[in-house]
Amino acid sequence: MRFAYADPPYVGQATKHYGPDAREVNHRVLIGTLVEHYPDGWALSCSSSSLQGLLPMCPPTVRVMAWVKPFHAYKKHVSPAYAWEPVLFSGGRPHRTNADTPKDFVAANITLKQGLSGVKPEAFCRWLFHCFNARPGDQLDDLFPGSGVVGRTWERYLAGLAEDQEALERQGVLI
Repeated sequence: MRFAYADPPYVGQATKHYGPDAREVNHRVLIGTLVEHYPDGWALSCSSSSLQGLLPMCPPTVRVMAWVKPFHAYKKHVSPAYAWEPVLFSGGRPHRTNADTPKDFVAANITLKQGLSGVKPEAFCRWLFHCFNARPGDQLDDLFPGSGVVGRTWERYLAGLAEDQEALERQGVLI
């Protein structure tokens, strides 16, 4: 299966975080690309303040999931604090059992001093891959690679799944 993850500059935030020459992402085109080219599954991180504008651009099957941030940044004169981010989610491979089914949220602290604004923690990445029910041989296209943490975590995630599968085969559980 082929999945995509998009973590673009959030609506209205490109120049604030990436400088005066940074261009805003056309989210309508981005969502259209995700829907057309990634029917197996895709996810799009966004801000809670942009959710109302983005959801009408999505197919009705899209789910809103949440990255909850127990440790997060506070902004002066902003109340309530921004302590979660929506993740628009579509598709994925079905999970076999209820015990294997992930929750529609993850609690993971923000990253600090990673060189870019909004770098996702590895726990977030692993949760997302589990939501896709990714397997060895699957492909993930990180459309906004930034720090590269998503790609590095993807490789480790798949390697761990392959090791688990080999161990089950050695025990005769999998044939």
